[in-house]
Amino acid sequence: MSDMNVSFPHLGISLNINNVAFSIGDYHIYWYGIIIGIGFILAFIYAMMSLKRFKIPSEKFLDCVIVGLITAIIGARLYYVFFSWDFYSSHPDKIFAIHDGGLAIYGGLIGALLGGCIIAKILKLNIPAILDVASLGFLIGQGIGRWGNFINQEAFGTETNLPWGMMSENTGGVTVHPCFLYESLWCLLGFVLLHFFSKKFQKYYGQIFLLYLVWYGFERMIVEGLRTDSLYTPFLNLRVSQILSAVVMIAGIVMLIVFRKKNNFVHTTKALKDKVKE
Repeated sequence: MSDMNVSFPHLGISLNINNVAFSIGDYHIYWYGIIIGIGFILAFIYAMMSLKRFKIPSEKFLDCVIVGLITAIIGARLYYVFFSWDFYSSHPDKIFAIHDGGLAIYGGLIGALLGGCIIAKILKLNIPAILDVASLGFLIGQGIGRWGNFINQEAFGTETNLPWGMMSENTGGVTVHPCFLYESLWCLLGFVLLHFFSKKFQKYYGQIFLLYLVWYGFERMIVEGLRTDSLYTPFLNLRVSQILSAVVMIAGIVMLIVFRKKNNFVHTTKALKDKVKE
């Protein structure tokens, strides 16, 4: 077990946290896994409650979730290993050691989307509608899951004198940006706004997903620049996630403009009109 003193000095908050929730013999159950699990469960519950509104059959959606979960884990690991190849090329035996850490959220998102969309295509589901539901679920999962980073005291930023600066043994005894908190609050706020938008203002399937790309891409592009543990491109001294976030955000903005003018991205259907009326 690992106890750690975490404080927010300017706010007068001091905590003692342990990353182990409980143990069964020599086997430890970590808070990180529990928090990630809670985020996934809440996202899944929300998605299941929203299926009727998006005209998606629940039994087929469940198939997308199961496959998407598997491909998310694979994608998260492959992404991390690829951009940490200097280490893993010398330690190939560590490539599959997921229990030692090393999962990248962007890889997980990409993997989940690819796996889920492939199954949706096979099952002849409305893929843009699936993406809308998934993106709302992602915001819930990301908003809650980031608190696992807090428990582990990881994914924090550079030194800061801001009132909410965080300090622990892992930060080297200096106050740093609590990047986990920035992303958690941004994602949860995004969920509230896009949930409301989907019920009142959505014009076509896929619109929520595009808004998600812009919303999350913008935040991650900014916050990634503050972090001290970023993955870098193999050839340039640039943060991978920051570059990808900028590309995702710009692509989302362009597609929103294009589809708004041409209205050719899953035209507003009778099903969507019925959804808005409900």
